[in-house]
Amino acid sequence: MFDVSKFPKAETEWFTESRFGLFIHWGLYSMPARHEWIRNKEKISTADYQKYFDRFDPDLYDPVLWAKKAKAAGMKYFVITTKHHEGFCLWDSKYTDYKAPKTPAGRDLLKPMVDAFRNEGIKVGFYYSLIDWHHKDFTVDKHHPMRENEAERAKNKERNMKVYAEYMRNQVTELLTQFGKIDILWFDFSYPGEDGKGHMDWESEELYALIRKLQPGIMIDNRLDLEGTGDFITPEQFQPKEGYKDKNGKPLVWEACQTFSGSWGYFRDEYSWRDKTELITTLIDCVSKDGNLLINVGPTSRGEFDARALERLDAYAKWMHHHSRSIHGCASAPAEFACPQGCKLTYNPVKRRLYLHILSWPYKHIYLEGEAYKKLKYAQFLHDGSEVEFKGLEPWQMHFSDNRAVVDSSVITIPQVRPDVLIPVVEFFLD
Repeated sequence: MFDVSKFPKAETEWFTESRFGLFIHWGLYSMPARHEWIRNKEKISTADYQKYFDRFDPDLYDPVLWAKKAKAAGMKYFVITTKHHEGFCLWDSKYTDYKAPKTPAGRDLLKPMVDAFRNEGIKVGFYYSLIDWHHKDFTVDKHHPMRENEAERAKNKERNMKVYAEYMRNQVTELLTQFGKIDILWFDFSYPGEDGKGHMDWESEELYALIRKLQPGIMIDNRLDLEGTGDFITPEQFQPKEGYKDKNGKPLVWEACQTFSGSWGYFRDEYSWRDKTELITTLIDCVSKDGNLLINVGPTSRGEFDARALERLDAYAKWMHHHSRSIHGCASAPAEFACPQGCKLTYNPVKRRLYLHILSWPYKHIYLEGEAYKKLKYAQFLHDGSEVEFKGLEPWQMHFSDNRAVVDSSVITIPQVRPDVLIPVVEFFLD
């Protein structure tokens, strides 16, 4: 078994403090604009895919604007696809010509992005695909675009995955030595078993050791197929029912990675875009379970966030402007605080404040059941700082109630008319 204990531990405190990040999937697949797995789905050969490389020219690329949008939305880190499964690299790697500087773009697209986000105080994460459908030594397998092409399958005997594994280490070395401190390395993905690939193909042990040597405190995801090496768990495109815990019940570090729609790369004709309130609810739900949310944008081939993505980023920005205190630095609420129906709780252990996110607006009263709530000192709405009264039912109303749970609860009285924010939040002071 691979001994992880001999390596330095990753720095994760900043990550669990941040809670919210931006994923960016950007590559040649933004040109056909119908899914980042287009080569796989449509079984496109390298030769037929070349037309996108020959014409890739993001003339409207403005990473400074991207970074400002992320900061306004309350995002504290970002992760960019330096190389996706198609094998195309955004930076000027000396180990391949399949890179942005060799396209009509004519330049390294990664460095200005890193600089722009860093200038906004946003931490930097690099996604790097373990898969590479362009590399000559990457063997055809069940996910490869040429998986049904017998002639290409036959060429596997001429291909050498050890050469490819060395290529990956060389590129990872570039990424970890040419762009300053990198906070996250996000690998994607292993699929061991029949006609698949796992840690022996990637030579994950050697790769992991190299990363820890170059940047000891970097966070590495859990997709190297190497037990014990994942610094965080990465549920993809679903919301976990509850948080992740170790065998002793201690919360584990995790991050849900999700999209605004059904695709990671720019998809012009995809219209199942998520509701803005639901997206904010998802962020709240992650934090309430000790998790992070990494939400994705797929820029266009000209280098812009499209209107649908901007609309949702702006919704986050508007809500986070008033409510970021209930997200940043927060985690699940202590067990003694039972969550009222139709609500979500988060808690800041440093400031000792409890946050009640009201997902379903009730009529006048919210019942806070349990002795713990009787210790609360003050309550206010976050959007305007207005007091929320610990004022329960009137005596005549109590006279007609025989529900002891209601009688014995702490009760806050809220406006009959819902405030004009997507999800109102009540901030409780414990001191």
